[in-house]
Amino acid sequence: MVKMSLDPVQVISGQVKELKVAPSSNGESRGSWEEKAEFDQDHLGLTTKPKPVSVTGRRARKVEGGVFFPKPENAVTIAVSSRVLFRTEREQKVFEQKGVEEYLRYQIEHETEPFAPGPAFPFVKALEAVNGRLRDLYPQSEELFDIVLVTYNHAHVGIRLINTINHHNLFIERFCMTGGSSPIGYLKAWQTNLYLSADADKVREALAEGIAAATMFMPEKQTEVSESQLRVAFDGDAVLFSDESERIFKAHGLDKFFEHERDNEDTLLDHGPLKGFLEALGKLQKKFYAKGQRLNCPIRTYLVTARSAASSGIRALKTLRAWGLEIDEALFLAGAPKGPMLEKIRPHIYFDDQMFHVEGAAEMGTIAAHVPYGIAQKHAKQKSSAGK
Repeated sequence: MVKMSLDPVQVISGQVKELKVAPSSNGESRGSWEEKAEFDQDHLGLTTKPKPVSVTGRRARKVEGGVFFPKPENAVTIAVSSRVLFRTEREQKVFEQKGVEEYLRYQIEHETEPFAPGPAFPFVKALEAVNGRLRDLYPQSEELFDIVLVTYNHAHVGIRLINTINHHNLFIERFCMTGGSSPIGYLKAWQTNLYLSADADKVREALAEGIAAATMFMPEKQTEVSESQLRVAFDGDAVLFSDESERIFKAHGLDKFFEHERDNEDTLLDHGPLKGFLEALGKLQKKFYAKGQRLNCPIRTYLVTARSAASSGIRALKTLRAWGLEIDEALFLAGAPKGPMLEKIRPHIYFDDQMFHVEGAAEMGTIAAHVPYGIAQKHAKQKSSAGK
């Protein structure tokens, strides 16, 4: 098993499989002051249809009438930490070893050198591909993915981040550079649907505020993913659903868990922290279905759960149906390892509440994100304390 800590700059060892992305001058990794990399931008002072601005090395994204920026209340807002969107390990070492001032000096001296892609990079590229399809079908609609870059960085680092975004031809116009302050208030103002960060503490803080959030990790062995279809995989308990059933299992064992699920087959599970994000994905999927593109939809969702189908899966499926949510594919593994299945799915991101499964997915090259929610976190702490 690959050892994996919650250190936001960790790299899981393995063999690197190169992604199809624009080359960066550093080639390996970059580090950033943000042990807490998150990032929302306040306001850019842009109107709905500003005049296109020419940026060197980057094509302006336009729809009819000018550059298009959806309002937060209409968009599916994805807040991404700069430390998961890009590789920033080298700069992090400068900060840790030499302090803030030297770190800022280093960033300014290297601001023309773009950061290499991080674990969230393929996910963000897939979001942009979906937006392209949505704009073709609904040119005036604001129901799109809106990406906000969130970071603890000082504003001086913004130039390098913007240069990197332009280098990789990303469409990210909304920034939030908090200069060391917590970004959680800004996430709420953006009406964030999902927050991805390298900082587990800030992810827990976001979850406590009702914001769907997860901690991302960078495996060196990385599977190539689709460039035209966004694939998102979810665990069930303590991710889409509450941890009610998992609590029964942890306290009383597997037999009691099965008995509990049989007795409560027609009782809906309560919602988990990422139910709202699945709802948002489903809302966009239906826009494609309305145009007769169900079979050619660029968004595909998966449930990958350790539950068994006959004895405990029916309650999960009934809950999703009652919520009005569709899952494109459901895999009930009855305790079998998830990594091999995820390797076949090749999702852009997989969400799980247990680090054991995150590690197993990473071993197979899947970008996995940890949702630190529910009873599994208490048991993980107990095991950690017992090992000290």
